[in-house]
Amino acid sequence: MSAAPLWYWAALAGVLGLCVGSFSTVAVSRWPAGESLVRPRSRCTTCARTLGPAELVPVLSWLALRARCRGCGSRISWTYPAIELASGALAAAAILSFGPTWEGAAAAILGLALVPVVVIDLRHRLIPDVIVLPAAVLGLAVATAADPARWWVYLSAAAGAAGFLLLLALVHPGGMGLGDVKLALLLGGVLGASVVPALAIAFGIGAALGVVALVRFGPAARKMAIPFGPFLAAGALAALWLGPAMIGWYAERLS
Repeated sequence: MSAAPLWYWAALAGVLGLCVGSFSTVAVSRWPAGESLVRPRSRCTTCARTLGPAELVPVLSWLALRARCRGCGSRISWTYPAIELASGALAAAAILSFGPTWEGAAAAILGLALVPVVVIDLRHRLIPDVIVLPAAVLGLAVATAADPARWWVYLSAAAGAAGFLLLLALVHPGGMGLGDVKLALLLGGVLGASVVPALAIAFGIGAALGVVALVRFGPAARKMAIPFGPFLAAGALAALWLGPAMIGWYAERLS
């Protein structure tokens, strides 16, 4: 793998990320409705026409069709190429940052899983087990392969992060769901010790938006349900790149 330049592996990861992102668009539209993710084949959500191979190329098909179904002419939402582009960009960025390594693969898995999770949670206030749990198992395995001697760190981080949010969910069920607990399992399994700043960032963003909501809507803001998954995703992505530096900075202040 070292014989090929880094840009090659990043480009390859980007293409694979686009393909995974294309599947994520299926999960985003079908999973909340309780439909199968594999059957029937991809189709227009308006006229139910089965899409041909030329209509399934990530991003390019949307551009070539000018965001309209070739059959009925109905508009195709911009969220489809946005999900594909976000997935491709995160996969490529993971390899550019961490190289074509197990660490890079774990970072890519995390990024690819977070994209559909955020979209579904924003739309439906639900976090899909069908994405999070397999990603948590795979992410933990790959992260452990990157640093076998410290396998216990990733396992402990996964259990600790999930356990912490589970405690919050039990104490305040309206403010934290079990989907968030399972998402924390994924974050800890991939980030290891960096899950601590990830959670800190997530709760910091949530607190800041809570203050804004209180100022804007007054006491009524206390009854508003705000999905926490996007905050966890933002914290995870920040900690993926900045977590070790944040932990080091904090450790220096304590010494």
